[in-house]
Amino acid sequence: MIPALIVFAYLSIVLYIGIFAFRRGKESGEDFFLANRGLGQAVFLLSLFGTNMTAFAILGSSGLAYHRGIGVYGLMASSSGLVIPLTIYLIGTRLWALGKRFGHMTQVQFLRDRWECGAIGTFLFAITAGMLIPYIVIAVMGGGHTLETVSAGWVNFEVGGGIVALVVMGYVFFGGMRGTAWVNTFQTVLFLCFGMAAFVLIARGLGGLDQIMDSMVSNPKTSPLLTRERIAPAEFFSYMFIPLSAIMFPHISIMCLTAKKVTHFKKTVIFYPLCIMAIWAPCVYLGVVAASQFPGLKPGETDNVLVQLLTQHTGLLVSGILGAGIMACVMASDSQIMALSTMFTEDIFVYYGGKQRFGDRMQVWTGRAFVVGIALTAYLIGIALKNKAGIFEIAIRFAFSGFAALSPIMIAALFWKRSTKWGALAAAIWVMVAMIGTWVLFEISAPTGPSAGGPPKPFPVFPELGNLFLRTPGNVTVYGFLAVFPMVIGSTLLMIIVSLLTKPPSQATLDKYFPPKGQVRGWAR
Repeated sequence: MIPALIVFAYLSIVLYIGIFAFRRGKESGEDFFLANRGLGQAVFLLSLFGTNMTAFAILGSSGLAYHRGIGVYGLMASSSGLVIPLTIYLIGTRLWALGKRFGHMTQVQFLRDRWECGAIGTFLFAITAGMLIPYIVIAVMGGGHTLETVSAGWVNFEVGGGIVALVVMGYVFFGGMRGTAWVNTFQTVLFLCFGMAAFVLIARGLGGLDQIMDSMVSNPKTSPLLTRERIAPAEFFSYMFIPLSAIMFPHISIMCLTAKKVTHFKKTVIFYPLCIMAIWAPCVYLGVVAASQFPGLKPGETDNVLVQLLTQHTGLLVSGILGAGIMACVMASDSQIMALSTMFTEDIFVYYGGKQRFGDRMQVWTGRAFVVGIALTAYLIGIALKNKAGIFEIAIRFAFSGFAALSPIMIAALFWKRSTKWGALAAAIWVMVAMIGTWVLFEISAPTGPSAGGPPKPFPVFPELGNLFLRTPGNVTVYGFLAVFPMVIGSTLLMIIVSLLTKPPSQATLDKYFPPKGQVRGWAR
């Protein structure tokens, strides 16, 4: 109970931070949803990084490394450390400037105004909201696994997930974006400190790094985990497209609108890769170590191996403190809930006249009601998916791939004058069809039994089509490439071709977002 009580104390602290932010806030839409666009440098940097490092980064990466090996670090951390900071700097700064100048509070508001589209904007809201929900679900799953393992089963998965959902819902409900950003800042500091501490303490508890490595190298079942043997080149290449999702994630793009000054983005670009290394390196390594300590676990059962290592190889007090560090990362999905609430309120309630009829105060309470609905939905889905799918696979298949494939829409809107709403619609429909198609292919096929010395081998979904669609334990690939690769290529081509075949927005709108030479661009101020 000691580790569990420490985690509960941590949950009480973050809930208090959210309530304190509520006391500092105002009953206005811009304050509740964007913290009055006034986040300072440190809060902006830490909250922007923290909102992208959820249960996927700590529990998901260690769970996948358990099966796939040390190469998991290269899959995500290497490309993410370069691509995400660049997209935030090149795209996030422009979103910030345009939002500040024209009052945009969501990416859909910007796209509607940029392309003069109404119903298409509503469709873009629906598809982005649908793809963001799985990201929130993995937080519930991660919280359930963490509390169940830390408390040695005293708090079961269902209760643990419910507690996390309630706490996150509580401080987002009261604190809005300001409370979310403050909590994210506190949580980011905590889990950045967690990684190295967990690495050192667990290694010491297992007899030291040298002994662990010697044991794994001498064991034929674990030695492949120290190589890239279980990661195919085509799959590795596919993961280079995943970081494109970052700037298209609603919680990232909306967070970009909260910065007080555009100069806040510069230090973010510098420190973001270092933060990624500090999180991913120890978590992936410890996931590999867990394979030698808890052999025989199936995909979907490995999301709590990091917590198991903590509870078995550190003292009660230490495991409780580090468990709180894991919980800090798990609960970073608060920004996704805040983003969905902002989008629903601004892109549906306000756009269709709700604010005009009911006022600014009702706008805020509509957002709060949506927070409750999303938290409850995520909890029910998370409970239903217990041990049926891994956190990493859920995030890649349903969130990262889809948002990466939508990134050409944002890039075209910001940088290509000739792009049109019909090109965006065609690209979004392609992404939706591809997401549903891969999900159907995944569900109608079933993995074979475990192969000797490793996870199940990929097999054709339709043998008559050869290796066109291969079923892996967590995904469906296209000629060995993850679905994100053809999805990004397809959406890019559709965005270009359909835009060239359709009528662009009015000249007034084009002059608004692409001022003639001699005029200062909106984002240059």
